[in-house]
Amino acid sequence: MKLIILSLILSINSLYALEKNDEAQKNLSFEKILTELISRYENPSLPAPQMDEETRKELESDDRMYVSVAVSDKRERTKLLELGMDIIEVKKDHVSGFISKKDLPYIERKEFSVMEKKSIYEWAKQFEKDFPAADSAYHNYKETYDYLSQLASANKDIASLFSIGKTIEGRDIWVLRLNSSSKGEAKSSKPGAVFVGNHHAREHLSNEVPLLFAAYLLDNKQNPEIKKYLNSLDIYIIPMFNPDGAEYDIATGKYRWHRKNMRKNSNGTIGVDLNRNYDTTWCKYGSSSSPGADTYCGTGPFSEPESSAMRDFILARKNIKTLQSYHSYGSMMLYPWGGSYDPVPNEKDRNAFIKMAQKMGELTGYDPKQSSDLYAASGDTCDWAYEKAGIFAFTTELEGSSFYPGASIIKTAVEKNINAAVYLLSMTDNPYK
Repeated sequence: MKLIILSLILSINSLYALEKNDEAQKNLSFEKILTELISRYENPSLPAPQMDEETRKELESDDRMYVSVAVSDKRERTKLLELGMDIIEVKKDHVSGFISKKDLPYIERKEFSVMEKKSIYEWAKQFEKDFPAADSAYHNYKETYDYLSQLASANKDIASLFSIGKTIEGRDIWVLRLNSSSKGEAKSSKPGAVFVGNHHAREHLSNEVPLLFAAYLLDNKQNPEIKKYLNSLDIYIIPMFNPDGAEYDIATGKYRWHRKNMRKNSNGTIGVDLNRNYDTTWCKYGSSSSPGADTYCGTGPFSEPESSAMRDFILARKNIKTLQSYHSYGSMMLYPWGGSYDPVPNEKDRNAFIKMAQKMGELTGYDPKQSSDLYAASGDTCDWAYEKAGIFAFTTELEGSSFYPGASIIKTAVEKNINAAVYLLSMTDNPYK
């Protein structure tokens, strides 16, 4: 049914060709289409779904604990990550998140004060309303591919679709390319921009933002400003970078709070944190060497086929100048370094990062800051992209109060971040301007 929405989006182009009146075009604007997308799949009159027996048993057997730990600064937050804690909320004097039962004693032995601890089942019971039978406003892997495929087919003058590589379970990692003169994997001398989502499985909103940004650009390709970028830039959109993990997270129709990919580790646990697996200060700060930890860095840099695919994709395209990696949640606009508390040493680059982050922060209402001001995290995408390829790379922590904020948040998150993404396009030809 979601493809009905796609047909509405694509009909915009025919409206331009037939020179429909302004009122008709306004009624089929991107904003209207997005509103219809949400209203079609969200019915507030439906009762909140309850946790069923299957989900209860699965969560009762989950090894993770939910804990709140007293901390005083970013260095203590970083140390908790290294001890295996997955921080999901940061408050002034404490943090909260997940940790395996096996790793919990390490925190308690390190003189941290554990303020609260409970099983993930006990913690999840308060969020029974967040277990929808089908959160169908969001796109799963097949729906994401179908959406991208139809966008490419309907805009052959400028769009092409290809895979940058395979996941550990054999799924393609699809990228939609927007370039008026080069298609598929052909080289281009135009300045390049990359928008990527869903490094982390449970962050489904991070798939929707780049996916619908692609629709927005093609919907508005006759708009003079957008047309200028489509003609002068080489734009790559990778909405679902970790499809294995994203599919696993929703496979039962009940969310699993899964973060990593689907690597089967030697100790029987599942997954490597793809955003700790890049070769930049790998596994040094804010990462865990424990396979059961949600921030597990893997057996070595680029041990995972997904991160290796991104490495090869980036290094093969010397024209890429900017990159936006979407995550959730926290309402922050982050720039390197994430794996070091030190600022970027190149003053010209540092000033460009700060200026662009501040502007995108203004457009979204998000807080701009150096990544490590939150906590240090080695081996992440953006540090690697800047260090190894000179790319001005940013991490956007999207808005929300949980990993599963419901469908109503999609509209506002997409609209805010479209403005920021268009701004990043405007800076791609010269990030120093």
